[in-house]
Amino acid sequence: MKGSYVLLIEVERPMSLRIGSLGLVHFRKGFYAYVGSAMNSLEKRIERHTRKRKKKFWHIDYLLERAKLVDVVFWVHEERRECEIANAMAKMFGAMPNFGSSDCMCKSHLFYSEDYNKLKNYTKKILRAPRLLSKQKAFLF
Repeated sequence: MKGSYVLLIEVERPMSLRIGSLGLVHFRKGFYAYVGSAMNSLEKRIERHTRKRKKKFWHIDYLLERAKLVDVVFWVHEERRECEIANAMAKMFGAMPNFGSSDCMCKSHLFYSEDYNKLKNYTKKILRAPRLLSKQKAFLF
């Protein structure tokens, strides 16, 4: 399967992490949505994100080592849509500058909210947006 995903993450207390080329990044207590894609094996990418022990390759690997993965929303589709999703998230939530977006022009691929339900519901709303509905299926687990 090919597609995009949003990881919904909880940071239970404020913390600072040294994250690759980003350096020291400060995280507030609250909830985060990370937007990514996998154009080869969506299932394996999501499974990788659920493991605590792994080689740190992406910015998100550093955060997931210390934070709690709460939910995953993913879309099965043939086209790369991660930037479209990230840009929609940026309209509603605070962005962590340059996080997960070193290979694109997006402001960020990590977004913050104090309210988990607002973050989760907006993610579902993006799914229902007409421009994102073509040739895709979504799952929430």
